[in-house]
Amino acid sequence: MAREPLRVLTESMFYVLLSLLRQERCGTEIVEFVDNTTAGRVPLGPGTLYTILGKFVEEQLIEETAVEGRKRTYRITERGRALYRQELSRLKLCVEDGEREGWG
Repeated sequence: MAREPLRVLTESMFYVLLSLLRQERCGTEIVEFVDNTTAGRVPLGPGTLYTILGKFVEEQLIEETAVEGRKRTYRITERGRALYRQELSRLKLCVEDGEREGWG
């Protein structure tokens, strides 16, 4: 059975892609970015982070740009940027729906 490509991102996945939009980062820098951006609201432990990074590399959403010992640096691909934009649009629609129903 063929695997279905990613269509919807988890919150952690969304922030990992966001962290790579402007610059390449290693895992530690990604965690620091997500922690700072969300004020700690989105915890990103090593198991979650490296599962996401592995899936993203497999899906060609990101790619490794450097490996120094255990440190790996990543950048987002055009495919990753497209999925990020798609997810951002989806989330905006969700917020609009909620606000229209009087919960905003």
